[in-house]
Amino acid sequence: MIQPIQHLASNIQQPAPLAWVTGAGGLIGGCLVRLAPEFAPGRRVRGITRADFDLLDFAAMEREFLRERPQLILHCAATTVVSEAQKNPGLARRVNVEVTERLAALAAEIPLVLFSTDLVFDGRKGDYTETDALNPLTVYGETKVAAEAAVLRNPRHLVVRTSINAGVTPQGNRAFNEQLRRSLLTAGPGMKLFTDEFRCPIAAVETARAVWELAQAGCAGIYHVAGAKKLSRWEIARLLLPRWPEVRTQIEAGSAREFAGPPRALDTSMNIAKVQAVLARPLAGFDEWLKANPGEGV
Repeated sequence: MIQPIQHLASNIQQPAPLAWVTGAGGLIGGCLVRLAPEFAPGRRVRGITRADFDLLDFAAMEREFLRERPQLILHCAATTVVSEAQKNPGLARRVNVEVTERLAALAAEIPLVLFSTDLVFDGRKGDYTETDALNPLTVYGETKVAAEAAVLRNPRHLVVRTSINAGVTPQGNRAFNEQLRRSLLTAGPGMKLFTDEFRCPIAAVETARAVWELAQAGCAGIYHVAGAKKLSRWEIARLLLPRWPEVRTQIEAGSAREFAGPPRALDTSMNIAKVQAVLARPLAGFDEWLKANPGEGV
């Protein structure tokens, strides 16, 4: 018997909703793509890198968006090296602000997640909440403040502020632990690390898990996603050195106040109570995570 056309149409399987992950060649973007089957089941995920199209080519980006019609964008791509942004503020603004503005406009009717930073704060008090005043000390922080403002105009959109993320990247230099290890290997017999500059380090896999959970739940606004414990640069190195037997450099206690460069935000630790109340499994301190994951390549 020939089935009615309407019945046949109902049997056609609809494709799974598509999510874009920009900056998929980076640390967090790569983790988001890799962990999607576990934490975002039922979604198709396309990791976008420069090999696909240049985000600064706005016409190409729009053509691809209109062709694929993603239902979610996780926007990780950015100029994130503070010194590079300081040297080339025009490029940092184009990449971090203008690209974000264009993506937010394209995503007017769908959720978009922007990755931001603890460096939107001046570091004078620490334990920053999502509603604390912003006062960046660097060009990089300034561009992220502007990008946040562009995204938050849309009530569907989400800003995730994170701290320094640990992990393994194909390039071997994107994660803060990779950068620290390289510095220690070439530093000679001794290297000073600050005991008075604090961040809330987190493993990138934990950031990715938390962000997928927020996105799947349809969360919007601002959430801080970082480690549950603030640590100094010196404390972080002390935690990581046992994993690097090849490093012979001795670390010495130093002060950020002796740093000859531009002003540094001394304590950008973030309060994560808001996200902890949402997540199925709370975020741990970086020391606890390292202890629980001895086999992770960090």
